[in-house]
Amino acid sequence: MELSERVGLSPSATLRRVQDLERKGVIKGYRAVLDNQQMGVGFVAYVSIGLASHSKHAQLGFEEHVRFVDQVVECHNITGSNEYLLRVETQDLAAYKAFHADVLGECEHVKAITTMVVMDTPKDER
Repeated sequence: MELSERVGLSPSATLRRVQDLERKGVIKGYRAVLDNQQMGVGFVAYVSIGLASHSKHAQLGFEEHVRFVDQVVECHNITGSNEYLLRVETQDLAAYKAFHADVLGECEHVKAITTMVVMDTPKDER
């Protein structure tokens, strides 16, 4: 069903409203939903990261360490016992193991790493 039909407006009125929302920054962008298997991603995990220090220096250092790492597709600063939650996507378990050792294990600010492997995704509306 087209957006204009869903909201009960003409296509031109719907387009004007969407463009207005884009200009105001309410709509920040659009995304394509990719098939992980076809993209070569066979392993997905959420990784909880505890830092050795709660300082701003440690946070900025960790964020800079993972900012350009392709396997880290999301990085969230969270509350609770750890400081960060990452969504990590790799080709397979062996590739994740290398990422774990070579990327996370080499970051001086990381004190604790907890990996939660995604077994299935019955709902994903990101």
